[in-house]
Amino acid sequence: MFAILAGVIMSALLVGYALVEPRRLGVTRLEIADPDVPDGFQGCTIVFLADIHHGPFFSIGRVREVVDRVNALRPDIILLGGDYVHRDAKYIAPVFAELARLRAPLGVFAVAGNHDHWEGIGETRAAMARAGIVNLDNRAVWVTMGGDRIKIGGVGDLWEDTQDIGPTVDDADEGDFVILLSHNPDYAERITTRRIDLVLSGHTHGGQVTLFGLWAAFVPSAYGQKYRSGFVDTGYTLVFVTDGVGTITPPVRFFAPPEIVAITLRRGY
Repeated sequence: MFAILAGVIMSALLVGYALVEPRRLGVTRLEIADPDVPDGFQGCTIVFLADIHHGPFFSIGRVREVVDRVNALRPDIILLGGDYVHRDAKYIAPVFAELARLRAPLGVFAVAGNHDHWEGIGETRAAMARAGIVNLDNRAVWVTMGGDRIKIGGVGDLWEDTQDIGPTVDDADEGDFVILLSHNPDYAERITTRRIDLVLSGHTHGGQVTLFGLWAAFVPSAYGQKYRSGFVDTGYTLVFVTDGVGTITPPVRFFAPPEIVAITLRRGY
């Protein structure tokens, strides 16, 4: 009887934790040291977030809190990795009305994810434009700071769009620092150029429900656990996969806590 009672209590505690963890939004601080980072971008701060999934399980109030926390970090650049809504197109306008409050002197840039295509990619891109957010699906921009520049580009979602890396790399030299946004990290397997220094992705939610952060039963990737979370060196480029901000059904997380990623650039090896 005691063993049964202990099992029931432990199960209740684990379920309770899984319901609470989605609200434990933290800030993950990274330093990216690369020899291609120019002098003008030494100490540049980039905030990256993905998978907000505003919808029935992630209220507009929580989106507002995310925006406030990002702005409090005072980033130079903000990068958004897709999947802004979940389940219904009615959430598109409200989420981008909040994201319009994001502030970064060098700009806010974004790509779309598979959920954005499912719920309405045309409406998503229109709302993004109204919010003053630059869409980088198969596009790229040079960003200037301190007399130097870096390249930031993006590709369309791997499941629901085409991918054209050309705008990101065609006018970039190997000595330029280049960041690529790809919602789905699996796209990194298609990169065979060394002109991209860093790929930032989301999509996997870190597995969302994991075995104490070590393994997840479900990762939406063709490569198993490889791109579940964190850094991956492909041999051509460095990939970072964020655990994301929101959730999909069921609205639980277990040892895959939501995160805002704050990156500091340094020149180094």
